[in-house]
Amino acid sequence: MIRRATSVDDYLAHAENWPEELARLREILASTPLTEDVKWGAPCYTWQGKNVVGIGGFKSYFGLWFFEGAKLRDAQKLLINAQPGKTKALRQWRMTSAKDIKPALIKRYIKEAIALVK
Repeated sequence: MIRRATSVDDYLAHAENWPEELARLREILASTPLTEDVKWGAPCYTWQGKNVVGIGGFKSYFGLWFFEGAKLRDAQKLLINAQPGKTKALRQWRMTSAKDIKPALIKRYIKEAIALVK
């Protein structure tokens, strides 16, 4: 059975993959106007109750997922559709190294994602 976290602290404390990198993403997201929550057992960040971005760690990558990612400009071409034909708007930003974490760029994407929700 997959363990579902009850808080972001709980999620990070039990992260088997990428715990330091996920903690760094959390720090970046904490510096934005988003509200931290847990949905579907994983960290989720909202703006006025609407889902904006989540974080997660998997075996081969960690990253962000933007709930309305398909609507972002994505000039850097970082976002992918992990399930073509299944997901319409959700997009992932996959990272495989702490060096992939670019705080200023992440904040730009988040700022645009918040603007979409507004």
